[in-house]
Amino acid sequence: MIKDNLCVWDKLKNSELPVVLYGMGNGADKVLNEFEKRNIKCSGVMASDDFVRYQNFRGFTVKKMSDFENEFPDFIVALCFASSLDYVMEHIRKVNSKHTLLVPNVPVYGDEIIDDEFISKYKDDIYHAYSLLTDEKSKEVFENALYFLYSGKLSYLDIIDSEKDEVFENILKLSDNESYLDLGAYRGDTVDEFLHYTNSYIKILAVEPNLKNHQKLTEHCSTLSNFSSLNIGISDRADTMLVSKGGGRQSVLNDKNGVQISTKSVDEIVSEHGDFSYIKADIEGMEHKMLLGMTKTLKSKPKLNIAAYHTNSDFFTLINEIHSINPDYKFYLRKHPYIPCWDLNLYCI
Repeated sequence: MIKDNLCVWDKLKNSELPVVLYGMGNGADKVLNEFEKRNIKCSGVMASDDFVRYQNFRGFTVKKMSDFENEFPDFIVALCFASSLDYVMEHIRKVNSKHTLLVPNVPVYGDEIIDDEFISKYKDDIYHAYSLLTDEKSKEVFENALYFLYSGKLSYLDIIDSEKDEVFENILKLSDNESYLDLGAYRGDTVDEFLHYTNSYIKILAVEPNLKNHQKLTEHCSTLSNFSSLNIGISDRADTMLVSKGGGRQSVLNDKNGVQISTKSVDEIVSEHGDFSYIKADIEGMEHKMLLGMTKTLKSKPKLNIAAYHTNSDFFTLINEIHSINPDYKFYLRKHPYIPCWDLNLYCI
């Protein structure tokens, strides 16, 4: 199934050109840590011109791309940040047109890296999940997402992006009688998304673990009827977990410096609040534990919209796990505009 002979990490290690990291956040930290494990040499760190103050990052002076163009005849750019902003993605593509740009993929959650060992380990699981996909578009997305994650080549992403209208109009087809459970509701953006595609609804229950985000969520949705929210985490059972204090979109779970919150399983929530016909989950790597705690709920076959990119195995293991609980589901995979392979979502009906 893999087209390229070398994974992105081996390409970077074997390159005769200098390797320059593009980005200086959490993603760059993870990439540099992996470079150290694999003995990959980093020749510098660059940022977009507006962010360059010639500051220090991990012992490197952060420079502009033009500085490295004056320093080296040519170099490889290793992209280390994510964005869904059109102008940022366009700039990344311009960099890719001037220099070889590769994306060494590090997961949002967990530490498994996609390389030859990973492909060998999960080969059977990958093929099984692929065989369960319902339409050709899903298979195209699956294949090219895998090619991208292995090779780091941006070209594989460019051919599979699609807008969410297609999903809601042709796959989910939400009615005006939906009961919506929003897991990882952030500040209400996916409640807005739900309302955009429905004229009416029965009820909305939004779950958000971060306190600051939950406060924004309740303010944002204060005028909605039949709306309620919970400031808890989602897991496989009633328990506690640590969540970062900051109010960013990617709230860190199990943060040792975070605050302790309660968790519940989806089955427990359904038992307390009634059935839901549509469930969306974007819960920062807790999707697998969520499935362990929603086996009863999945038997009733609600429509599902699940983030499938937090760990590097999500886009195939989630399919296999849901199928093992309820084999009557049809599976669709879609990738929405984002660099790198974020906003890769699994839709089940």
